[in-house]
Amino acid sequence: MTTQPSTNLPVEEALQLLKKFSCTAIATVESEIELEQLRQALLLVTSLSESENLGICADNAQQGFAALSSYLKAFGYQADCDPTLASDLQGAIYIKFNTQKMSYYFDSYTGNYRGVLVSCQSDNDMLLGTYGHFPLDLFAHF
Repeated sequence: MTTQPSTNLPVEEALQLLKKFSCTAIATVESEIELEQLRQALLLVTSLSESENLGICADNAQQGFAALSSYLKAFGYQADCDPTLASDLQGAIYIKFNTQKMSYYFDSYTGNYRGVLVSCQSDNDMLLGTYGHFPLDLFAHF
């Protein structure tokens, strides 16, 4: 669980914004203001959940693990994710990270999606859900 960010965004609005990014439709972000709203919404919802699972679809291991590291850092987690473990993997990669166990799994990926899925685990049914695909670099400069 991450610390709650300072934002004036109500939880309901944050969830509504995140739900625009569903597994069935990839939404695009048009401006830096929208990117910041998306960051704040995701940080708020993850700060209120007990744990998260992240699913990352990237062009290669380096890009995938860079995205994983930046998201985990933004969410307030410290994890040792070694991209060299995937050095034998050529091409696209899928990484699944569980913040409750602080462990990950990776494999080659043949799908077309690129981005990050965030699945929030919570006793609060309002927060439960999988959101994304979010941009791989959403928290790159966080």
